[in-house]
Amino acid sequence: MNLILLAVIFLGAIGAIGATVLYFVSQAFHVEEDPRIGRIQDILPAANCGGCGYPGCAGFAGACVKAEVLDELFCPVGGSETMNKVAGILGKTVREKIPMIAVVRCNGNCENRLRTNYYDGTSNCAISSSLYGGDTGCSYGCLGHGDCVDACSFDAIHINPETLLPEVDEGKCTSCGACVKACPKQLIQLRKKGIKSRRIYVGCMNKDKGVIARKSCNVACIACSKCQKVCPFEAITIEDNLASINDDRCRLCRKCVDECPTSAIVELNFPLKKEKPLIVEEDPISII
Repeated sequence: MNLILLAVIFLGAIGAIGATVLYFVSQAFHVEEDPRIGRIQDILPAANCGGCGYPGCAGFAGACVKAEVLDELFCPVGGSETMNKVAGILGKTVREKIPMIAVVRCNGNCENRLRTNYYDGTSNCAISSSLYGGDTGCSYGCLGHGDCVDACSFDAIHINPETLLPEVDEGKCTSCGACVKACPKQLIQLRKKGIKSRRIYVGCMNKDKGVIARKSCNVACIACSKCQKVCPFEAITIEDNLASINDDRCRLCRKCVDECPTSAIVELNFPLKKEKPLIVEEDPISII
């Protein structure tokens, strides 16, 4: 018999035996997937950003099905609307989540934080931060290479070419947290979006003592505690030479903003304050 024909028959037999073995193995180890996982996955935004804490939307859908309650589970991209749909599929209730948004806690632009040297290397924050403190006197400030921009899947953060600082697009930010993880200086945080998108936070992460911090940046927090003393809601704490505002306690009264001597506290989306009219006292002599 032709050797080529024998080889074909032999290989075909091996293939048939292998297919049979694989079939019985697949049947023995077959796991039925809950059909609700597929239904939940269909309504998720398919961003696979990891903001939920799970490896992609499929992992999150599986976690939702297995969970007894949905209170600790949340899709930041889909938001409350998507979570309500998930709850409807599972016949469960979901706790309403407060909208969050990313904020950049550095206000050291080119005018406030002068350069002391020039970095000539790979334009990457992680690499740059591992080599040295930065090209200014503040080793806590933004490096401006845009790791946060590269990490964002929603085009919600960009480097301002004039200030060289990242700026968040409120309309696009989904609070997935990718930019937070990407920043080696830990300058980006997720905070409450606030009523009418109004927020107050300390735009500084410099933990040096006041004199040193102010020398490095004009708008650095100097831990003078004036903001803490004037706050009627005890929302401000001072730790490691740095003030922080607890947005769970803050009532957006803005007293701390007016009190801060270095303008380190940032206020966003507030209406302009009305200036008090100047009262000029009349000279009693001129009246006579």
